Amino acid sequence: MDPGNWITSVVGGASYKYSLLFVILISSLIAMQLQQMAGKLGIVTQMDLAQATAHHSPKWLRYSLWVILELALMATDLAEVLGSAIALNLLFKIPIMIAILLTVLDVFLLLLLMKFGFKKIEAIVTTLILTILAIFTYLVALSHPSFQGIVEGYLPNATLFESPLPGHESQLTLALGIVGATVMPHNLYLHSSLSQTRKINHKDKKDVRKAVRFMTWDSNLQLSLAFIVNSLLLILGASLFFGHASEISAFSQMYNALQDSTIAGVIASSTLSTLFALALLASGQNSTITGTLTGQIVMEGFLHLRLPQWIIRIGTRIFALLPVIIVAVLFGHQEKTLDQLLVYSQVFLSIALPFSIFPLIYLTSKKSLMGEFTNAKWNTILGYAVSIILTILNIKLLFDIF
Repeated sequence: MDPGNWITSVVGGASYKYSLLFVILISSLIAMQLQQMAGKLGIVTQMDLAQATAHHSPKWLRYSLWVILELALMATDLAEVLGSAIALNLLFKIPIMIAILLTVLDVFLLLLLMKFGFKKIEAIVTTLILTILAIFTYLVALSHPSFQGIVEGYLPNATLFESPLPGHESQLTLALGIVGATVMPHNLYLHSSLSQTRKINHKDKKDVRKAVRFMTWDSNLQLSLAFIVNSLLLILGASLFFGHASEISAFSQMYNALQDSTIAGVIASSTLSTLFALALLASGQNSTITGTLTGQIVMEGFLHLRLPQWIIRIGTRIFALLPVIIVAVLFGHQEKTLDQLLVYSQVFLSIALPFSIFPLIYLTSKKSLMGEFTNAKWNTILGYAVSIILTILNIKLLFDIF
């Protein structure tokens, strides 16, 4: 639920009203299926997805997958860091470049929190999510959305492949951006690692089964909250900004629009803008925590690094910030371009996603690895079908763009 979701969902609603809600629904269901597989892999094998992939892959494939995932992490960091930096700029008028550099401090905060254990971090992430949920529930309630439009939006429709409206991103571009921002390849690696933090007697199959069941409920609950927030973002874009897509395609434009009565109507106020910026900051911080942890998991798992964790965390954070700083230097004064890059960073996550899904399904379907906890046949078939369809749509989009 990072700032990348905001651009794809709000702009999707402002451009095509409620028609992309079904993409959020399907993406959330896919995320639930894949997160369950990832968590189960961690609990049963006591390896995260990076470790398991590295262990069961030839060297050339292991390094290829690592490079793709690092690029996906950079795309994720682009959205997280820029979102946080723009929020700091809107709230405190801090210049963008300085705000970006301030986000390096996040990793030191994370190192401090790690001393208190993962449970404390989970509590902080949950608090941030609930804060975002409360703010957007309030904003959407004020915008008086169409209930009929929302219900119809959750029903699959064929408009996804229609030609884009003049001056708008295509529905397919925004849809794949929503998929990438919702499922997020790095979350599969993170979840497979975090699922191992609970104490389990691995010799007792009942205890393992109970842990898998609890993990599934816990994961689905969190993803349900993310589904609600992502839906609220799109509904807000549709009910408040429809017809003004070109005027709210950047975070600062959304911020200003919420206090502009010609766009937001009678509910426009500076309070709404401030709440929006606070939610954006909370979203960026939430994503930064998960992104930094994943960077460590990926580097340790694929490369078998044997360095102190604080060095890996700081190293991965600085490594991820480099492309963000380059983008900020090149496009920092071209906000429209900056936010288009955010959309395409989420589309890249969709392109990178099959490279994480295929290994995950293969590993969790492997009897010699998972034993009685292998995927059900229908689950395996469905997972591969999702990967193939997503790959085809990604290829189509690339042909459309180039």
